[in-house]
Amino acid sequence: MIEFKNVSKSYGELQVLRNLDMHVEAGEKLALIGPSGSGKTTILRILMTLETINSGHVMVEGDYLWHQKVNSELVPASEKHLRKMRENVGMVFQQFNLFPHLTAIANIEQPQILVKGVDKSDATNKAQELLKLVGLEEKQNHYPHQLSGGQQQRVAIARALAMDPKIMLFDEVTSALDPELVEEVLNVLRVLAETSDTTMLTVTHEMNFARDFADRVLFFEKGQIVESGPPEEIFRNPKEERTRNFLKQIIGEIS
Repeated sequence: MIEFKNVSKSYGELQVLRNLDMHVEAGEKLALIGPSGSGKTTILRILMTLETINSGHVMVEGDYLWHQKVNSELVPASEKHLRKMRENVGMVFQQFNLFPHLTAIANIEQPQILVKGVDKSDATNKAQELLKLVGLEEKQNHYPHQLSGGQQQRVAIARALAMDPKIMLFDEVTSALDPELVEEVLNVLRVLAETSDTTMLTVTHEMNFARDFADRVLFFEKGQIVESGPPEEIFRNPKEERTRNFLKQIIGEIS
C-alpha cells in the first residue's frame, strides 16, 4: 500500500529523514514510536502531501506520490496529480481543526458534500452512522465549543472516516487532551483497528495503546528506522539497545 524508497527530507540544515526505506502492507496497522524530532510526524505529513521530499520516491498503491510519469519520464507531481492521490488519505491531527460555526454532524457532512459531491441526505446518513461509531450520536447538534476535547477529537476522527480513505493517519491525536479524556479517544482507535480493513499509521507516545493497536511497531531515531517488529517483540524483547533505553524511559522496565 505504501512504500518509501531512499527518502530524505530536510528543513534547512536539519535533516529529519535519512535515506528512509519503509513499506506498509494493505490493511496493516502501524505504530510509529521514538523520541521527538525523529521524523515520525514528517512521514505522515509527506503522505498527506503537506510536506515535500528532497530525494527518493514515495509510492501509494503502486503510484508515485510526489512524482508522475510524463512521456515515460519521471517528473515532479502536478497539483492535479497530488489532489488525486490525496483522495485516498485521511489524517487526524493533534489539534481537532473542527469548523467552529458548524455542528458536529455538519462538520462530518460538509466535506462529503463539498469534496466528494455526495447528496445531502446520504451525507447525513453517513455522518449519523459515524457519530454512533465514535459514541456521539446524542451530540450531533452540538457545536465544537459545547464538546469536550475528547469529544471534538472523536468528531474529527468521524469526519476523516467519512471520506472513505484507504489510508488513515493519526498524529499524536491525544497529546492536546487532558489526561482523563485520553482513553475515550484511544478506545475509538482500538475499535477501528479491530474492525476496519483500512491501512492505518499512528504516531503515539502511548505505549500500551501502541501494543493494542498495531500489527507492527517501528522505532525511529534521527530519521531512520532503528527497529521494526510485532508489538510483543518490540515491547518485551527489543533487539536494539537504543530501543530498550527509549522504552525504559517511557514505561520503565520492559516486560
